[in-house]
Amino acid sequence: MPAFTTLTGTMVPLPIENIDTDQIIPARFLKTTDKTGLGNNLFADWRYDDDGNPRPDFPLNQPQYQGAQILLAGDNFGCGSSREHAPWALIGYGLRAIISTRFADIFRNNALKNGLLPVTVDQATLQQLFSLSTEDPATAITIDLASQTVTLPDGRTLSFPIDGFARYCLLNGVDQLGYLMQQMPQIEAYERTHPDRVNTLQPQ
Repeated sequence: MPAFTTLTGTMVPLPIENIDTDQIIPARFLKTTDKTGLGNNLFADWRYDDDGNPRPDFPLNQPQYQGAQILLAGDNFGCGSSREHAPWALIGYGLRAIISTRFADIFRNNALKNGLLPVTVDQATLQQLFSLSTEDPATAITIDLASQTVTLPDGRTLSFPIDGFARYCLLNGVDQLGYLMQQMPQIEAYERTHPDRVNTLQPQ
């Protein structure tokens, strides 16, 4: 997956609380194990009418928010079922980070494993970002994962929490399997020094 180091980008506001994974990517799109095209179905029931036409009042369809890589969302984003298709769809659309006051635990873990950064901020900051993105959609902020900070247009910098292992994987562009593969020299050295144990590197 691509490394996440520093992102400077515009925001698209979606000030709705308790957005669940069935709204992020409805269940009828879960039959595939291929990520290709899932971004087209992101928020499908909100984004399109019954005839499949884009709803002009939905933020992702509005021209001023095209190209935004940061989604602003209400509290408790990603609640509901544990479908990994949710971060796949968000990434497929072109988003790299989600900012909210709270994320559902399973969604947060799935997002981090797929290269999507969930950023938790306080309510006052989120409201400020909603206002800024609404008043001027060209407003950009900077997310620096190495320092775990968000820099606002007024220069104010605030920190956000993230699990240390997830942070390492994102900064280095590796998933959990990729991390394990990086440890192969140490694994092989361990196996060589323990000949009486089961050799996991060779078929039995």
